[in-house]
Amino acid sequence: MTKVVVAMSGGVDSSVSAALLVEQGYEVEGIMMRLWSEPGDIEMGAKRDNRCCTRDQMMDAHFVARHLGIPFQMIDARDVFKSQVVDRFIAGYAQGVTPNPCLSCNRHIRFTFLLNAALERGADFLATGHYARVTQDSAGRYELRRGADRHKDQSYVLSVLTQDQLKHAMFPVGGYTKDEVRALAADFGLRVASKDESQDLCFLADGDYRRFLRNFGGVEMTPGPIVLQSGEVLGEHTGLPNYTTGQRKGLGISYQEPLYVLRKEASTNTLIVGTRAELGKDKLVATGVNWIAGEAPQDEFRADIKIRYKARPAAGCVQSAGTDRASVQLDEPLPDITPGQSAVFYEDDRVIGGGVIAQVN
Repeated sequence: MTKVVVAMSGGVDSSVSAALLVEQGYEVEGIMMRLWSEPGDIEMGAKRDNRCCTRDQMMDAHFVARHLGIPFQMIDARDVFKSQVVDRFIAGYAQGVTPNPCLSCNRHIRFTFLLNAALERGADFLATGHYARVTQDSAGRYELRRGADRHKDQSYVLSVLTQDQLKHAMFPVGGYTKDEVRALAADFGLRVASKDESQDLCFLADGDYRRFLRNFGGVEMTPGPIVLQSGEVLGEHTGLPNYTTGQRKGLGISYQEPLYVLRKEASTNTLIVGTRAELGKDKLVATGVNWIAGEAPQDEFRADIKIRYKARPAAGCVQSAGTDRASVQLDEPLPDITPGQSAVFYEDDRVIGGGVIAQVN
């Protein structure tokens, strides 16, 4: 019998994933990871649990597994999560970029650490509650595709997966809408059917990344100049990590027209601002590119490009430059291309690849 380990979070998506697999006749085992959380007391009395594995979520996952009649256990992933996700998040802000820790988590935690744990337990697959799908082309290569529910599609944060990882990946709810998943949860008699959505940045105890970087991350919030591209100084910022590309509110300066953050220059601790017309850019370079097919396309290709998880796809041309680098020419300028985020390339609903935005011009 084919064995599947399900990454359970106590949420509705992973719970329904487990229930569907049991219904389909797989040998199913549930595993929940204990992830790193901030040590010691923090401001405002916020809870210290990682929001992906609170005590309530552990209990929900346990009760769902018992209801389905499958084994369930916790495994300790705190150290690897701290080094591969939290420390990378802190380092990104220290370098003046805006990282996406969800991609790091999928690459290093779910589909490396947890996948390896599943395979060691004799599993053939690791299943998660992501809204995405895996298919195969005529040559037998694995393909990553958008989830059927475009409002919930999570293929963007899975664009880091390799052929070997996709070979062992299952996304049981990828063909359903969120409403359908909730209905299935009710049909299966799962206690989590109406549970609220989980939140990003699970390791922030109170959701405030600025406080986290200041109080725990050791990232210095050193004031510096706010300047126009002409070099005119308009004021002083409170620390580069407090700002992101495209930000308009909270700059603390006045000007004859609205100004936006154009970029951050970490080497000089300078915040560059400008008008909306100056903000739009139509070229970027992505590095650390993962090509889903396992090799870079030889020719330039047209694609829909997402520059953030929740961004609308924008049309453009992509040209690979070596095995893990790509240059992108967009058809129209975008106002919020942010170094540190990922650019992910789509052909219809199929993910071609994606990498971290390193240059914008």
